[in-house]
Amino acid sequence: MLNLCKQPLIEKNRHLLSHAGMTWEVDEFPGVNQGLIVAEVELESEDQHVDLPAWIDKEVTGDDRYFNSSLSLTPFLQ
Repeated sequence: MLNLCKQPLIEKNRHLLSHAGMTWEVDEFPGVNQGLIVAEVELESEDQHVDLPAWIDKEVTGDDRYFNSSLSLTPFLQ
């Protein structure tokens, strides 16, 4: 079945980290997206306050360059 998938495949290692009572999903990308690390947290509402961890660099919500579909067409290293 994997032969039917678009190449390159999106590879990632997911880590779950807790900060300020919230669970963050931190995806570390190897391969053609090596060096990219994306963190996300699920909110209960759009206006919910989020205490950002010190290791967060910049907000990329809504930046389609970081969507899996974009990373498969235009890898991070390009």
